[in-house]
Amino acid sequence: MDIIEQHFGDFYITTDKTRLDIVAIHNFLSKHSGWSDNIPFENVKTSIDNSLNFGLFHNDRQIGFARVISDFSTIAYLGDIYVLDDYRGQGLSKKLMDVVMAHPNLQGLRRWILLTSTADWLYEKYGFTKLPKPELYMELFNPGVYKADKKSAS
Repeated sequence: MDIIEQHFGDFYITTDKTRLDIVAIHNFLSKHSGWSDNIPFENVKTSIDNSLNFGLFHNDRQIGFARVISDFSTIAYLGDIYVLDDYRGQGLSKKLMDVVMAHPNLQGLRRWILLTSTADWLYEKYGFTKLPKPELYMELFNPGVYKADKKSAS
């Protein structure tokens, strides 16, 4: 898959995995996200290895991230999307979403999935809606999985 890189001022977004600061991503996800608190570093690394990733940078400092899991034909899951607090309110999350949604390998998909408790207003701009038939949705969810990992590692 071709690397996409878009520059705007002192900022850029890239899909080049070699440029990602996995330590910074792990720090945010494990300590500040609320959705993956305590996630082990190896889990973050493996998730990045197996996903299409979008790193948001100010100069060469990673300040945001988005990850897409997809078969590149029918479905995509958008997850782990964030912009650091100090950079919010500058339109960077919209820019990150613009690049994600315009990626050539993510066009013509039948379904996108996103789980969020914040920023509905942002995702609605890209066509995301609440589930019209939530009774069709099923999940197997283990919210304590990373806490269990931590206990088994001691």
